[in-house]
Amino acid sequence: MLAMRTLAWAAVVGVTVASPIARAEEESGLDALRAEMVRMQEEHQRSLRALEDRVLRAEDVARNAEARVSAAHAGDGPVPDVAAGSSRTLANTFNPSIGVVLDGRYRAYSRSPSDPGIPGFALDGEAGPGSEGISLGETELQFDASIDDKFRGSLTLALADDGGTTETELENAFIETAALADGLTLRGGRFFSGIGYLNAHHAHTDNFTDRPLMYRTFLGGQLADDGVQARWVAPTDLFIEIGGELLRGKGFPGNASESSGTGAWTLYAHVAGDVGTDHSWRTGLSYLTADARGRSTGDGDLFSGTADVTLVDAIYKWAPNGNSTERNLTLQAEVARFDEDGRFTPMGGSAMNLDRHSYGFYAQGVYQFCRGWRAGLRYGQLQTESLGAAYSGTTLDRMSHRPEQWSAMMDWTNSEFGRIRLQYSLDESAPRSNSRITAQYVMSFGAHAAHKY
Repeated sequence: MLAMRTLAWAAVVGVTVASPIARAEEESGLDALRAEMVRMQEEHQRSLRALEDRVLRAEDVARNAEARVSAAHAGDGPVPDVAAGSSRTLANTFNPSIGVVLDGRYRAYSRSPSDPGIPGFALDGEAGPGSEGISLGETELQFDASIDDKFRGSLTLALADDGGTTETELENAFIETAALADGLTLRGGRFFSGIGYLNAHHAHTDNFTDRPLMYRTFLGGQLADDGVQARWVAPTDLFIEIGGELLRGKGFPGNASESSGTGAWTLYAHVAGDVGTDHSWRTGLSYLTADARGRSTGDGDLFSGTADVTLVDAIYKWAPNGNSTERNLTLQAEVARFDEDGRFTPMGGSAMNLDRHSYGFYAQGVYQFCRGWRAGLRYGQLQTESLGAAYSGTTLDRMSHRPEQWSAMMDWTNSEFGRIRLQYSLDESAPRSNSRITAQYVMSFGAHAAHKY
């Protein structure tokens, strides 16, 4: 009994002594928590004040930059470099868009094109169909960048195979305005003329491996020249473009650049629009006049005078719901009139008056029947006047022949950067027909500007 009382008193004494100690420990822990919360609140407030200061400083920098740019636009000074504080805004000065287009071909002919001439027409040296066998087409190096807020620049170097040798050609090198008002754009340098439809396009964007007969005969394949160009796009829902060019005149059909430095000029107008979501179209009228001074055809013939080209172009595109990924159709045609007025001197002969009109056209259709696969058909023809017995045996003797050419192609596009094409052409531009098979790849890498419509 005594033992039980002793244990009870011991328990009461233990509880009485332990309770204040536990309460003291609990209060100590709460104080620590309160202190930690105060410290975290103070740290959060410091971080918030620092963030607010950074936002205020950034807003000040932006306001200052806007003020400097506004002053520059108003003509009060040069455009500033916001990042470095210099006097130029060149976001991509050291980072222009650089792209490479690789174009390789294999050609097989039923008849060796030792003489690629077309009876009745004086051709430029690049009008031929190209050499047989494996060769490179035009490998292009493209550089494009904004120069500042008002100009952009573009440079294209073409490495072309010419009879087994590789030639480097400056294809495009121009500057262009970027911010003129009212839809006006000015361009200066070397560029593809805006006449017609195909002429303004790089060859690697063509739907066939070669240019139509009409382009090869009247424009030497493609008119590129040094000069200035002005284009105006009307501020309307319907696309209306009017342009003109003053050119040096060294590109076929002219060659009078050495006389005055302005041997050719052009005028053109294009209109385009949409019909619903599935259909779009474009049509245009263009005119070129060029001076020729002793222009050689390569066969020893010479022409001096004026050559005029009038072009009418039309293109129609269809894609269901505007989505061309699976299926699409493109129909395209151009008609040209070629006028020559001057003096023609055949090799070993005397100069004769020449005043004649020639015509040419092509029409083509390309249908993508499933993703990546397309098939196309093209027909082209040339016609010219008979010049009589005086021109018999010369380059301009048409030999009662009507040049024409059929082409059929199929290509496979794995992505927007690569295409493989196979084409068959029945070339009857000469009295003896020639069957040609061409296999081609066109691959690109790096930055690449969007293609024209």
